[in-house]
Amino acid sequence: MTDEKDNDRHKTRMQEQKAKVDERIAAAQEDKGLILVLTGNGKGKSTSGFGTVARAVGHGLKASVVQYVKGGWECGERNLLEKNGVEFHVMGTGFTWETQDKDLDKLAAQTAWEHSKTCLQDPSINVVLLDEITYMITYKYIDLDEVIAALNTRPKGQHVVITGRACHRSIIEMADTVSEVRPIKHAFDNGIKAQQGIDW
Repeated sequence: MTDEKDNDRHKTRMQEQKAKVDERIAAAQEDKGLILVLTGNGKGKSTSGFGTVARAVGHGLKASVVQYVKGGWECGERNLLEKNGVEFHVMGTGFTWETQDKDLDKLAAQTAWEHSKTCLQDPSINVVLLDEITYMITYKYIDLDEVIAALNTRPKGQHVVITGRACHRSIIEMADTVSEVRPIKHAFDNGIKAQQGIDW
C-alpha cells in the first residue's frame, strides 16, 4: 500500500511532467502535411504504415497505397482497406530475386512510380503510403531527385508515409518523422514459416 508521502511525491512529479507536456503541446502550432519514414532492417515497417492508413481512414480521410516490391500474393491489409475506400496500386512483380529480370522490374517500378506521382498531385488524397519505395531508389529504378521533387510539390496538407530498408539520407533529412525498426529476433530465422494474418 502506498503511503501518503509517496503518493504526494508521485502527484508532484506527475504535475511537473504534465506541465512540460502541456507546454510542448501549446508550442506545436504548425499544421502541415507530414512525411513519415519507417525504415530499418526489422519487421513491421509496412505494418506500421498500414496502421497509419487505417487510422486516417477511421477519421474519414482519403488514402491511397502504392506497393512496390510486392507480388501477386494475398495481402490482408489490402483485403480490409479496399473495402473502406482505399485505392491500391501493386507493382506486382515480387522480389527481384524471384523475377531475375532487371528490365521487367525497372519497367514495373516506373509504372508504379507514375501512379505514385498522380497520387502526390491529387489534393483530394489526404494520405499516400509508398510501401517499400526505398528499394526502388536504392536499385536506381526510380530517380531520387524526381522523388524529392514530387514530395516537395505535393498538396500542402497531404501526408506521405514511406517504408523500406536503407532509406536514402536525403529523404530522411526532409522527413518530419523518422522511425527505425531494429531486428532483435525473427521467427523466420528459427525456421518458422510466414504466418497468415501476422506476416501477410
